[in-house]
Amino acid sequence: MKFFFMHLMPYADLDLTYSEKYDSAWVTLPNSYYDPKKGAALYNRYLDELEYADEVGFDGVCVNEHHSNAYGLMPIPGVIAGALARRTKRAKIAVLGRALPLLNNPLTVAEEYAMLDNITGGRLIAGFVRGIGAEYHSWGSNPAISHERFHEAHDLILRSWTETGPFPFEGKHYHFNYVNVWPRVYQQPHPPIWIPSQGSRETIEWASDASRRYTYLQTFSPVAALKKYMEMYKEQAERNGYTATPQQLGWSVPTYVAETDEQAYREAKPHIETMVNKFLRMRPEMLLPPGYSSVESMKGMLLAKKAVASTSGGKTIDELIKSGIFLCGSAATVRDQILHYQKEIGFGTFISLMQFGTLPHELTLKSTRTFAQHVIPALRDVGEPAAETAAA
Repeated sequence: MKFFFMHLMPYADLDLTYSEKYDSAWVTLPNSYYDPKKGAALYNRYLDELEYADEVGFDGVCVNEHHSNAYGLMPIPGVIAGALARRTKRAKIAVLGRALPLLNNPLTVAEEYAMLDNITGGRLIAGFVRGIGAEYHSWGSNPAISHERFHEAHDLILRSWTETGPFPFEGKHYHFNYVNVWPRVYQQPHPPIWIPSQGSRETIEWASDASRRYTYLQTFSPVAALKKYMEMYKEQAERNGYTATPQQLGWSVPTYVAETDEQAYREAKPHIETMVNKFLRMRPEMLLPPGYSSVESMKGMLLAKKAVASTSGGKTIDELIKSGIFLCGSAATVRDQILHYQKEIGFGTFISLMQFGTLPHELTLKSTRTFAQHVIPALRDVGEPAAETAAA
């Protein structure tokens, strides 16, 4: 199994009384709540945490893209990835991901990723997403055409990496006389591509196509939803004529480890509850605007989102642990939880959100170190093909 350290970079200094006046930390929360001096300190603190994950033995670090919110301060994840490119030495850098439908020129992502791939000597993992519904409100983009823009942008980027330029590209949404990306990507034919999702059937069917076989990541979901969508991916792969490997299936989940179960519960409780009840607070129409998904996919994502957070708040750590949305406990407890779910579901990539909400720096580092020292080594060979295990 491969282990990645995910960071959202929340604005941890948020005045939590905001919810007395505003119903969401997304899109409509005035940016007067952001103090640049505090934000500057947070950016540098969070970069330290990502670099520390590389030092203690995580296989990779992950950054992502969100706009106009207090939940994640990475509207341009390439900036953070660029800062990490020279400061990390071993870990993969996964950008999970760029929201392709929001872009007027997807070749900027092709260029950005190619630069990162060269600087790191081939440590880049390229993530592509449609972006959650809130991003379409922030950018004034039409969610009803997000699927077709995503697919067309993806095809353009892949061709720019794998075909010799210059060549013309004429699509419905993007038109170029000269596609000729400099620099070329370091990894040939292109960096590995990962597709995060909250459970869109359309995304699963597309990612599992035999011509792609992209790694699919399930994010912020109860274990029941995780199992459902992982099975959906595997079944779709069989229909496409191949068997999905554990490495094509990834689980992203907030995780906290301490000396004992009781201590982990006590230390994590205020911060995970703040995350789901304050930072993730969002109206359903912001999350899933009309036209963003099919009715079937929308029902599934709404159920998953409802289990994580509600518009009125009030989710407890006990509910989150019970549903598997949050892993919390001693190293032995968390290790056993991951092993149990892996045997039941079959994922081979585990992405831990080690900092969440208002969790302070010292506790983040302690949990990260404990996880790296006492969880990762015991699960390293789980979910690996026999040949790889023997070679290791």
